[in-house]
Amino acid sequence: DYVIVSAGLKSDAEIPASEFKNAAGELTVKVGDDVEVALEAVEDGTGSTRMSRERAMRTRAWTELATAHEESKIINGVITGKVKGGFTVDVNGLRAFLPGSLVDVRPVKDSACIEGRELDFKIIKLDQPRNNIVVSRRAIVENELSEEREKLLNTLEEGQIIKGIVKNLTDYGAFVNLGGLDGLLHITDLAWKRVKHPSEILTVGDEIEARVLKFDKEQCRVSLGLKQLSDDPWLDM
Repeated sequence: DYVIVSAGLKSDAEIPASEFKNAAGELTVKVGDDVEVALEAVEDGTGSTRMSRERAMRTRAWTELATAHEESKIINGVITGKVKGGFTVDVNGLRAFLPGSLVDVRPVKDSACIEGRELDFKIIKLDQPRNNIVVSRRAIVENELSEEREKLLNTLEEGQIIKGIVKNLTDYGAFVNLGGLDGLLHITDLAWKRVKHPSEILTVGDEIEARVLKFDKEQCRVSLGLKQLSDDPWLDM
């Protein structure tokens, strides 16, 4: 199957229809549409004009990525697979590399949660002659966390009740992600009864409410309390 394209030259060009199809295999043009193509040869050995839609799209894609790189703009891409050291990303039809260390601020244990998804990236290396594109998702996540942290630091107060997600358990307590900032929930502030280990009460991934006991804005340190959400039962005895 071919799409016949006329560019006002001596002869029209036959371009494979596959170059005009989207990811779903649907033809994206109709008779009369203006299309962007790259001229490869006028009157080749067979007397035909050769044009390429795919080459034109690749040229446009490189130009757009170069602009995004120069202006530090965010681009969209889809993680298409896993390779040694990271992942491949489809960016405007071009193949980019996402190093494993630049996927997130924390190691990604299950890549299935990000593969096939359209995500935001930042270009950190662009070399067209070598067909080399390196992107980072971590830069985007860090920026989002920085904005969340700033917002949180401006609204946090001692005595306030706040929601968070249990991020990690240690012998001395639990770290709770408050959104761009972690708070420490000491084991002695988990319950009014004696607790040998935080795992008796909490599980990583739990969404909880806790009271802000201490807040040091300069050091970005937050101490949380779970038992302080209720009255001390020993006072009534």
